[in-house]
Amino acid sequence: MAAHPARSRRLDARVVVLSVLLVVALLAWFGVDYVKNRLASGGCDTTTPVRITAAPDVAPVLSALARSVPEAECYTVDVTASASTATATALEANGANGPDVWVPESSTWLLQARDGGAWNLPETGQSVASSPVVLALTDEVAKQAGWPAKSPSWSDVVAGSPVGLPDPGRDPAGIAALIGLQQLTKNAPDPAAAFTEEIRRLSAVKEPYTASPASEQSVLARKLVAAYPAVGVPSFDYPYVVLPRASEASRTASERFLRLLLDQAATKAFADAGFRTPTGQFLGDRAPDTRTSAAPRPVGPPTPEAMYGVLQAWAGANLSARVQVLLDVSGSMAATVPGTGRSRMALTLEAATQGLGLFKPTTELGLWLFSTKLDGDRDYKELLPMRSIADQLAQGGLTTLQAVKPKPGGATGLYDSILAAYQNARQSWKLGRINVVVVLTDGRNEDSDSIGLPGLLAELGKLQDPRKPLPVIGIGIGPDIDAGELRQVSAATGGESFTTPDPRKISDVFYQALSKLMCQPPACKK
Repeated sequence: MAAHPARSRRLDARVVVLSVLLVVALLAWFGVDYVKNRLASGGCDTTTPVRITAAPDVAPVLSALARSVPEAECYTVDVTASASTATATALEANGANGPDVWVPESSTWLLQARDGGAWNLPETGQSVASSPVVLALTDEVAKQAGWPAKSPSWSDVVAGSPVGLPDPGRDPAGIAALIGLQQLTKNAPDPAAAFTEEIRRLSAVKEPYTASPASEQSVLARKLVAAYPAVGVPSFDYPYVVLPRASEASRTASERFLRLLLDQAATKAFADAGFRTPTGQFLGDRAPDTRTSAAPRPVGPPTPEAMYGVLQAWAGANLSARVQVLLDVSGSMAATVPGTGRSRMALTLEAATQGLGLFKPTTELGLWLFSTKLDGDRDYKELLPMRSIADQLAQGGLTTLQAVKPKPGGATGLYDSILAAYQNARQSWKLGRINVVVVLTDGRNEDSDSIGLPGLLAELGKLQDPRKPLPVIGIGIGPDIDAGELRQVSAATGGESFTTPDPRKISDVFYQALSKLMCQPPACKK
């Protein structure tokens, strides 16, 4: 018997109503749970982490401001304090890893890291604070310079106190101090010579120092007295640099945190910690004394030209070198030198061994050998990796050098070897040192498959950078030397060549070349 049509419709309607009510109940339950979860997570589907590595002096302020980021912003900030030297080295070694943002003391670190291999690092960043570079004095030293009756000047302090200069390759305060010294000597009859003499005088000062360059912020923290420069010495500018490795989400969050760092509340946090604004204004409360001055100070890092110039002068005055040596081991180096009973190789190695004693232990040296097909199809190979001379001696480098033998029947693959060594030295060029390639050979190029002299000169020309000098010092001995080609190669890089047809004079030529190497302008006048 079939169901009554009206009763069937009522039953269907009840089922529909119950189904709707069940769906509504489920949605309500899910909605409440969803809202609870959203509220618990600050209303964020995801939270983006931002990792910042900052110089130790500014890291505490950044950490405090990071804790003030509201959960509703949907990002978190983790700040790690790390010396800028270590961070730069890490970025040079592997820029794909590391933080999303770097905040060093000075933009000079960006140039140094780029020179060291972090080629994709931005050259500039947004300054989030600043601090003038001053000379930090104890009360006793400051009183000798007239304090507190008058504010001590840089010229008074430099003339009367043993000022310590930190290594400018590792401390941007050292770069600022060198620029200050350069300004103080600019009116001397021979400014370059006077500048070099000041560098040598202050470099000889041993710890403990009575005065040293430092940031104004550190002077405030240590309750010392600040001597302010009367000349344009660059300040620490604390650039905020978003690194290439940052994801799109981290980059967006990093830029939002930067906006927070530039607002008024953050400005007060920086001022309370002793920092100035990015424009050089001091907005915090100062102690009612004359240890520091709240007067506005010009800000900004040095120009690249100024930085490279003073660092090259520092390197020349301190004989701080980075030397890539290219040593000929072709078969002709086994030839006996008349009147000596010794081979060309033996005399060359003896001169080179004695020459090592002329360098500071901190000088860095690497050694390549060259002939033809010395390493597969390559005419060259590395014997000693680039290390300080102290490390080379400690790790048996001298013994390794003295054991070098010529390759029997090997020809002279000069052009390709010079180009490869030069490219390597250019890629690893180091700020604050005299970078140079030294070529020791007894013959002319004998590799017919090489790049050729015109090609070599053209490639060397492309690799020149006036801000980063890298001369080739050519040393040629023996009757087979082509003095003209060696002279052209050296001249193409701003270097010089030294040759003699008599291998017995290798020591004289070697020391003549070394004196040129260690007397680069502006340390020595041409």
